[in-house]
Amino acid sequence: MNKIEFGDCREIMKRWIDEGVKVQTCITSPPYYGLRDYGVDGQIGLEQTPKEYIENMVDVFNHVKELLADDGTLWVNIGDSYSSGGRTSTTNQSLRGNTEYGVTRPPVIQNIKPKDLIGIPWMLAFALREAGWYLRQDIIWHKPNPMPESVTDRCTKSHEYIFLLSKSDKYYFDNEAIKEPCINSAKEQIAKRNKKQHRENASEQEAKYVQHNFSKIDKVYEKRNKRDVWSVNVRPYKGAHFATYPTALIEPCVLAGSRKNDIVFDPFMGSGTTAQVALQHGRQYLGCELNKEYEKLQQERINHGQGQLS
Repeated sequence: MNKIEFGDCREIMKRWIDEGVKVQTCITSPPYYGLRDYGVDGQIGLEQTPKEYIENMVDVFNHVKELLADDGTLWVNIGDSYSSGGRTSTTNQSLRGNTEYGVTRPPVIQNIKPKDLIGIPWMLAFALREAGWYLRQDIIWHKPNPMPESVTDRCTKSHEYIFLLSKSDKYYFDNEAIKEPCINSAKEQIAKRNKKQHRENASEQEAKYVQHNFSKIDKVYEKRNKRDVWSVNVRPYKGAHFATYPTALIEPCVLAGSRKNDIVFDPFMGSGTTAQVALQHGRQYLGCELNKEYEKLQQERINHGQGQLS
């Protein structure tokens, strides 16, 4: 497959659906609500209300669902927005912004006061669940090096969400591919307990318990299931007009959500991060992007991904 088409992703997906195209997983970070004007006609994110934005996002992901295999998954990285009274500014309020275009903040919204946190991620998650998706998990992207903020009446924001959704109640998910090493293996823990028990003149029964568990430990406890808080540094990408999501953030999504040679899809391809990571891990990619200006960046990242094929 391995292609990216430019234009409205919904129109492109309609054609692919008619052609019988199927993808295994969709990994994407759509434009955030009210944070950036990317200078392109037809862009999502500048709707007048959160309701309109969510309706457009649900429409996009309804098309994605039709493209997905029956056991496919959807991974959505989404950030939140504040209502701030319709002011505009060139302050970098987002990690995805382009200062050439400026920042567009959400207007005053009915029932949402200026300075209110809108709650966009969960609005989207619940709307997708209502639209028929299985809302399987909220994953926290913890940013150890968040964007500095000059606010004095709240904490600096250092996280975003990744929502894992599925088309069916049974779906492909390779948990073994993303298991992580135990911080302190159970073997080490039992060894410490063994020493402690000897120091305390452990009873014969306790000693037998330790020996029994010690003999089983290598197979069971050296790795653990991946946790739902992912600490990944924000990394700028040279040449991009906005901060892309890091490759390390979406590698687990690619590995858990697809097999070798499966198609990984991104309807908001941006600079091509999803395509790059898919190639690095022996997958195929498929994508859409509204802004033709990103084609050069995409090609650079795709070439990089091909050069790093695992």
